[in-house]
Amino acid sequence: MSQRSDLRRRRVRLESEWSRWVPRMRAAGSSPVGGEELRRDVTDSWMRSLSHVDPGRDSAPVSDGEGVHHRWSGSPLRRPVDGLADELRGIAEDAGFVTAVTDESGTILWTCGGPTMRRRAERVNFAPGGRWDEQAMGTNALSLALRTGRPSSVFSAEHLVTALHGWVCYCAPVHGPDGRILGVLDMSTTWDRSNPLAMSTVRSLVATIESRLRAEPPREPQRNTSPVRLTCLGGEQASRDGVPLALRPRQLEILTLLALEPDGFSPERLRDALYGERAVTASTFKAEISHLRRALDGGVATRRYALTTPVSCDAAEVLRALEQGDTETALRLYRGPLLPRSEAPGIEEWRTHLEVSVREAVLASNSPEHALRYGERASYDAEVHELALSLLGPRDPRRALAAGRLATALRD
Repeated sequence: MSQRSDLRRRRVRLESEWSRWVPRMRAAGSSPVGGEELRRDVTDSWMRSLSHVDPGRDSAPVSDGEGVHHRWSGSPLRRPVDGLADELRGIAEDAGFVTAVTDESGTILWTCGGPTMRRRAERVNFAPGGRWDEQAMGTNALSLALRTGRPSSVFSAEHLVTALHGWVCYCAPVHGPDGRILGVLDMSTTWDRSNPLAMSTVRSLVATIESRLRAEPPREPQRNTSPVRLTCLGGEQASRDGVPLALRPRQLEILTLLALEPDGFSPERLRDALYGERAVTASTFKAEISHLRRALDGGVATRRYALTTPVSCDAAEVLRALEQGDTETALRLYRGPLLPRSEAPGIEEWRTHLEVSVREAVLASNSPEHALRYGERASYDAEVHELALSLLGPRDPRRALAAGRLATALRD
């Protein structure tokens, strides 16, 4: 009873600190000072997370289900975890936990637990396909363990997202024989069942998994040489064999830049193209490259960053069509701005280059269809609408459409 009261008091104090600091950090970026209940690694994570995670979100984003099944089938963790599955299920069900295994990106690939905890977990997408990295779900035990490479626990309102304030999570990273983090093992339950022995259980289970990984004969990596399909015009997705790759926005920016410049980048030039004058540590930059390289089965050269695996890119195809004077194909493939949400200097430069190139090709064309098609997207561009009118015959019914667009553009 005393332990439950202590946990309740701790939860109340953390809720108070969360309510005091998170809104202030979100509005002004000020860092907490003097909060006795707050750990530095937690508040640092709050600061990093608030720029891209809404504390009021109700669940984790979900990756494609078929892709998750594919990744778990090929994961080096699958065999040792399968060998421990009965033990993991027994511990989770007896102690009232839900247990999860993720890949190195923080995407959950496997879970087990009793029906009550699994239902609670599924409500927040703590289930296969759920993304629990810091960019997706802010401060939690999985994201901290992935970032630090060390075991981590997060209790109640130490979580950034309020939907997780009823939870406590214990997590440890799983390292491969070469020292790489392959994923994490997490055991989670409700805050009132918090128990320090849970962390020692997680550590012990991870030690067993790592021991089994070392005992396995080394496997020759089977590189997937199928081409990657990169869609970066008006959207952002990379896939291979129809399966989306688990890439964060920054990694998609890197892949796009490498696809548009086949000769590659020096590390300094690529870093400038991504971050400009922003202060970013070398380890952060290298971590993004390493994750992209793993997602591509090693398809990025190490010294001068360049693609060593085939990548088809819609933006590169537009440029190739323009070089060949094929405005028709370029317009068909040009579905919008390059990575429209990106603010990376290198992406912004290529975005402008593509927009100007496509527009100039339309203005140089004698086809009214080209001007009309481009005009669908460029409602503001009076010159394009004037060109369409000049190319359409006096009896062409599409003149009304072009004239309406021109009037709107001139009014704006």
